[in-house]
Amino acid sequence: MTAMQNVSIGSHYAVHLPAPDDFAVWRERARGLVQCDVPPDRVSWIEPGGTGDLFASEGPARGEKRLPVPPVDAPPVRASKRFLELARHAALHSDPARFGLLYRVLWRLQRHPRLMEDKADPEVRRIEELAKAVRRDAHKMHAFVRFREVEEEGGTPHFVAWFEPDHHVVRSEAGFFMRRFANMRWSILTPRGSIHWDGEVMREGPPARRSDAPGGDPVEDLWRSYYAAIFNPARLKVGAMLSEMPKKYWKNLPEAELIPQLIAGAQAREARMVSSGSLERGEKPETLKGVGKAIHACRMCPIGELDNHAVMGEGPRDAPLMIVGEQPGDQEDQAGRPFVGPAGQLLGEYLTRAGIDRDAAYVTNAVKHFKFVWKGKRRLHQSPGAKEIDTCRWWLEAERDLVRPRIVLALGASAARGLLGKTVSISKVRGEPMMLEDGTELWVTAHPSYLLRLDGAARETQAALFAADLAAVRERLEDLAG
Repeated sequence: MTAMQNVSIGSHYAVHLPAPDDFAVWRERARGLVQCDVPPDRVSWIEPGGTGDLFASEGPARGEKRLPVPPVDAPPVRASKRFLELARHAALHSDPARFGLLYRVLWRLQRHPRLMEDKADPEVRRIEELAKAVRRDAHKMHAFVRFREVEEEGGTPHFVAWFEPDHHVVRSEAGFFMRRFANMRWSILTPRGSIHWDGEVMREGPPARRSDAPGGDPVEDLWRSYYAAIFNPARLKVGAMLSEMPKKYWKNLPEAELIPQLIAGAQAREARMVSSGSLERGEKPETLKGVGKAIHACRMCPIGELDNHAVMGEGPRDAPLMIVGEQPGDQEDQAGRPFVGPAGQLLGEYLTRAGIDRDAAYVTNAVKHFKFVWKGKRRLHQSPGAKEIDTCRWWLEAERDLVRPRIVLALGASAARGLLGKTVSISKVRGEPMMLEDGTELWVTAHPSYLLRLDGAARETQAALFAADLAAVRERLEDLAG
């Protein structure tokens, strides 16, 4: 008996999801329906009745057919890695048609395994749009939740925040706040549900109202003063600001009441900054220790919002050579030091062969936080984007201003962009020095992680080029020292 024979002609099935954000249940039910060859037009996906109802029960309504059971010899369901990554986010969208859309695409993947590569397919594009909107909503939650302190009986401090998500991101982002505020007792109230952390156990609660959250506390005066101090009129783009911080969030942000007056005075303040030559995000720290402290607090790009730690450069303050990599890896993030993983060990071997003392060089990265995606329990490296590299360039320049090396060695295209502000081809610029704006020599070569990804003749060729680049840098260092 085939899977199709398990479904009577004209049968229609209703799948009641226990929660509007329950991707795991959707995935299990969808897999079984595909194995029973139930086409998308014969399945209805039904969410709990109330918006944000996290506790609705599952089960067929009266008169509805129970879901068919896949035969024991049913073939496995095909689902590409890209589909699963996008589907996990898209399932959290508020669009009531999302689960039906996901099932249609999963159904089509069984016949067309490379479907997700078709950027012109309207259903693939729609899933990408839903996933993007959910990731943006999660980022807004990270950025715009503001806790206010309230006192419970016995004087125990408790912190409460109000947030209005556009999508079902409350439970999915609970872990972020649990890790970030592990030692606080806090609650986040939203119209879609609530989460509560007592320092040991995470609990869920029903939807809340804005009036359930406190209005403000004394700490907000300090926060407003800080925001006014770091507001930079030279970087003010009102349209972009409203896009990143929509007005719907302003009522929850203590600093938002300052925005109109800060914008009104921006032009005059910018003129003063231009005349004084200070157009960046504030004065750069005067010590490497100060830079290290600042990058740990930096949240200027999405990488800083991940569950990671900033990794500061290390080496002598007067090092003649500065070595710049791309970003910390998993081991660097855990150790809090640059180049301690496999790529760093390989770099150390080649530096020794070239006659360069690594301990005499200042070693750092163009991007200070580890960018990654989860795969099971592992964190997999993701390359930083151009905007993220450019944002972090401020800190790299702060390090270079303090160390003042004679030569900077950029390992890879990301490091080169962090120093030049533009993307270059490694094959075209390696082997010959370039000049940075202050006259410092810049040498560019491949990143040692590139060698680790090669084998055979290709690795031998690239390893020889890498060794030759380091030898040339050593010779130039000797020339400058003489």
